[in-house]
Order: sequence, then structure tokens, then C-alpha cells
Amino acid sequence: MAKKRLGVGIIGVGFVGKFHIRSWVGVRDSDILGVLSRSEGSAAEGAALCRELGVGDARIFTSVTDMVADPAIDALWICAPNYTRLEIMEEITEAVISGKGELVGIACEKPLGRNAGEAYKLRELVQKAGLLDGFLENQLFTPATVRGKEIVWTRGAALTGAPYLARAAEEHSGPHMPWFWEGELQGGGVINDMMCHSVEVARFLLTPPGASRDYLTPVKVSAYASCLKWQDPHYAKILADNSGGQLDYLNRPAEDFARSLIEYRDPEGGRKIVETTTSWCFVGAGLRQTMELLGPEYSMSLTTLDSGLKVFFSRNVSGDVGEDLVEKQNAETGLMPVVAHEASEYGYEPENRHMVQCFLAGERPSENFDDGVNVTELLMTAYMSVEQERVIPFPPPGLEPYVPDVARGEWNPRTS
Repeated sequence: MAKKRLGVGIIGVGFVGKFHIRSWVGVRDSDILGVLSRSEGSAAEGAALCRELGVGDARIFTSVTDMVADPAIDALWICAPNYTRLEIMEEITEAVISGKGELVGIACEKPLGRNAGEAYKLRELVQKAGLLDGFLENQLFTPATVRGKEIVWTRGAALTGAPYLARAAEEHSGPHMPWFWEGELQGGGVINDMMCHSVEVARFLLTPPGASRDYLTPVKVSAYASCLKWQDPHYAKILADNSGGQLDYLNRPAEDFARSLIEYRDPEGGRKIVETTTSWCFVGAGLRQTMELLGPEYSMSLTTLDSGLKVFFSRNVSGDVGEDLVEKQNAETGLMPVVAHEASEYGYEPENRHMVQCFLAGERPSENFDDGVNVTELLMTAYMSVEQERVIPFPPPGLEPYVPDVARGEWNPRTS
């Protein structure tokens, strides 16, 4: 494209949308020039944050079509809730194809769809509109992950052989908003919400630098899920009270704990294993992400809560409850790790730099809707394994129309 700076509009400026805004202080050649939210308050907060950080004079829009039509907006970041993304993508496509406006590309937060059918549709729509597409999977861009992979493959794998096992886990005490807990709106529970990160970053670690995604071929998936904490009557009542009675985890829960094992084959037929764990029932300092990569004579590991910065507050220090030290912070006193710059350490800054640079160069990002589709396919196969209690060969038949029991409100581990 002829422009030297990319004008970006962010659709959805809730929790993750504001993460992206904060990351823009480390993104060059781009300005956030528009925000749109279902909540007027969130939109105003997002626009104010853009001005406060100096990342763009963001205008508040009230419709997707108006945002597409603004000639200052070159690309859109979709950060709205899962259940709204297909409708948003349909409106973008209609606006572009009908000539109401021009765009270069679309970047969409995880997961790409609540199920495989939705993910296929979003990819079809972005291709129909002739736009570049980026899948916003921040964990692939975390500096520690990128650097660890580089060292392991350059030194360990080059001398002793490729890695064969990757483990990834993401755990915290539960999502921020009620819709995240609702199987139908979110698409499931922790599998759709968090295992989407884990399966993709583990696959990334096992893939040689510079190799395409199809270097590894998934061949089988097994998974387990349950509701370990939040179906307990005490905690189910907390969810019901916090959601105004919307959530009924006694009778209509989503999984708060899950594990999966995905078996891949490399081009020579070698076996590669991805092992993941995800949970909404981890009570610790806050969000905990762990990754491991194992090979013949080496290993790498990282844990986001192993921070170099820690603070201690005695019981005599009291203040407002917040998340100023770490995402999903669970305490205000004691010895606590501090993630000093979450937008960078969690990968949002390098992720958005990559997307901006690709869109300005007219190139498809390395992480795109094809990757988002494959992640969703693996997650849906994991749900099939949970429901059928067996190993599922990949790809299973009937993947496109499949909707998990939990997303239909028909899953209850206490009655199965």
C-alpha cells in the first residue's frame, strides 16, 4: 500500500481491546484512529486511553460500516466477544464489497470461531473481501517463547536432533465477564477460551524455524474435561449472583479444567507430542502460563509468574482490589510477583508490530486465519474426545457442523 502509516480501528475495547491499545506504545508506523464498542463507556475509555498513551487520536464509531467507510482507517482489529464476530465480519465484508470503504486487512482475536463451521465462515468472508488476514495469537510472539525456541533449535536440535514433546498450560481463577462463562456465547469453557493458546504455542515450538504450518500433521487427539470448582453449590451461587442469575452452573456448567494430548507426524513420519492443561480453578498470584520443550539432550521451560520483580505488602497494608501487579491478580498482600510490562511480556507488542508491518507491506501475516481454523478444528476434536471418552483420529468426520455439548447447554459432568 502507498501509505507509510497504518490507520487502525479496534472493534471491541473491553479487557483484551485495552491490552491491544496499551501495546501500541511499542508499535511503529501505525495509529489507532477509531474504536467501537457495544458499551458507550468502554468506547470512551478506549479513546481516552489512546490519547493518554499517545498512540492515536481515536474517534468513537457507532457502526462497523462507518468505521470501514472512514478513509483514515486501513485495517481493523476484531476484539469483540466471540458470539459477535461472525456478524461483525459479515458487515465488514458487505461494506467492502459494496464499495462503502476500502481496507487492507483484518486481524482477529482468538478463537477464530466458536466452532469449526464459524471459523470456516470467517476465513471465507475475509477471502471474499480480498483482504489480508491475521490471527491474533499473542503467545507465539512472547519474547521468551521466541528466544527460547531460537536457542533450542539453533543449538540443541542442530547438534542432537529435533524436539519431540511440547507442553503448554494456562491457568487462572476465572474470566472477567459473565459471557465468558456461558457455553453458548463463548463456544465452550476453558478448552475454547484457553486451550486455543496452548495447542498453538506448543505446535509452534515443535515446528522448525521458518517451516510452514503443515510441516507437522495432526493425526489423533485425546482430551479430558470436568467442572472441578465452579459447579460446587457455593461457587455456582457466586457465578449466579455475579451474572444476575444468567449463569446456572449447577445444571448448565462449562468445563473449568481440561487436558489434551495431540499426536503429530513430521515429514519423515516421526512422532511429535503436544500436551496441554488449562484451568479456571487455579488460585495463585494471578494468570500462570507455562511452556516446556523437550528434546534428546536438552529442554527449555518458562513460567510467567517466575518474575524477576516481586513485592511484599504486610497485612497492615490495605487498598483497592485490582490487577495492577499481574493479570487475574488474586491478592493484595503478601509476597507477589509483578509482570512489569504485560503488553510486551505476553506478546501483544511484537504481535501487533508484525501485523502492522505485514499489512503495510501487502503481505499476509505469518499467523493468519488458516492457523485460526486449524486451532479451532483441534479444539472441536478435543471436545469430541471428551464427549466420546476415546482417542479421536484427526480430522474426524462431521467437523464442520459439530457444536460441542457444552455450547448447547447439554453437558453436565455430575450427571454423566
